[in-house]
Amino acid sequence: MVEQVDVSQRAASIEYAIRDVVVPAVELEKQGHEIIRLNIGDPLAYEGLPTPEHMIAAYKQALDSQDNGYGPSYGIPSLRQAIAKAESGKGWDCSEDDVYVTHGVTEALQIIFAAFLEDGSKVLAPGPHYPPYMAYPQMYGASTIEYRLNPNDGWRIDLEDIKAKMDDSVRLLVLINPNNPTGNVLTSSEIDALLDITKEYPKCTIIADEIYDALDFTGELCSIASRSKTSPVIVLNGVSKVYFAPGWRIGYMAWHDPEGRLELVRDGVERLLRSRLCASTPAQHGYLAGLTDEHDWLEGHRSRVKQRLDYCMTRITEIDGLECEVPGGAFYLFVRITDESITSDKQWVLDLLHQQHVLVVHGSGFSPEFGSGHFRMVCLPPIEVLSTAFDRIEKFING
Repeated sequence: MVEQVDVSQRAASIEYAIRDVVVPAVELEKQGHEIIRLNIGDPLAYEGLPTPEHMIAAYKQALDSQDNGYGPSYGIPSLRQAIAKAESGKGWDCSEDDVYVTHGVTEALQIIFAAFLEDGSKVLAPGPHYPPYMAYPQMYGASTIEYRLNPNDGWRIDLEDIKAKMDDSVRLLVLINPNNPTGNVLTSSEIDALLDITKEYPKCTIIADEIYDALDFTGELCSIASRSKTSPVIVLNGVSKVYFAPGWRIGYMAWHDPEGRLELVRDGVERLLRSRLCASTPAQHGYLAGLTDEHDWLEGHRSRVKQRLDYCMTRITEIDGLECEVPGGAFYLFVRITDESITSDKQWVLDLLHQQHVLVVHGSGFSPEFGSGHFRMVCLPPIEVLSTAFDRIEKFING
């Protein structure tokens, strides 16, 4: 028998629920079954939400003109300038030098964690939350502590829970606004209350994950950096969700450091960025066109997402056994399974997949403590596809 090479503990412990559930779905597809996939937030997987043509044209133009060599490690200057202008328009003073372009928000997170975290460091992240916030910090000897979002009040942040869990070892406080997976949108008063807490912890930096910011349906969303006068804030955003180009893998981090606390860690971030060369040059040109050219197309995409979201909410209210808080933004629904006899939301999701060929994601994959008993689904498919999916879900629940 061949002796196996040991896998590192850091790799063996990684879980990514959104894609892990795809493995059994692929096996069913190999058997000839058609699966309705409601698991991943990829707008391009569904009809009616294409990447804007002028962005594609700019991407192609970069290729045609051979502008696809190595670019600057921090991003091409014109894109950094456009991002800085967009962020400044949200109410804070952002310069080109404050912006770093990355391979999506995921790479930005990896670089931030590598620069900030040491053995014993803590990251406070919402529960439920996007899985990499739990998976990556442990690679650097840190731990993620979840603070509670209230499942009975629109998934609002439990400020008292944050106060109880803050201490001097917390290096990063994560705010996802709008939230993935719940769709909660923070109000300015909530942000101010959070900033009052972080004032007492000068070693703590806020990560403001705002990748869904233009998909706010409350009218209350505001930039977290625009509210902070003391605490440093690193804004994360990119081309994937609002500009409907997730496969381009272009994101950014924009640094707001009003008291100049982050000079040392910023030097570390820049070293890491230089060591991995650069983000995709032609894709950066495509994103630049999205930021600087017309935005009339966006309202059409927003209205289609909202129409599909509203349809999903209507169907959920009609199914005995499901409940859902109304999301304020993004394009997810975090649905409560009300049958108290269900002991495993993951098994419920797998049973739904095998019996009715509908793929959603178990809520415990977003937080074992605060997400259990739920599932996340995307509301991006056309209504006729969503209708079929809900018919199958209802049939599954009713046995």
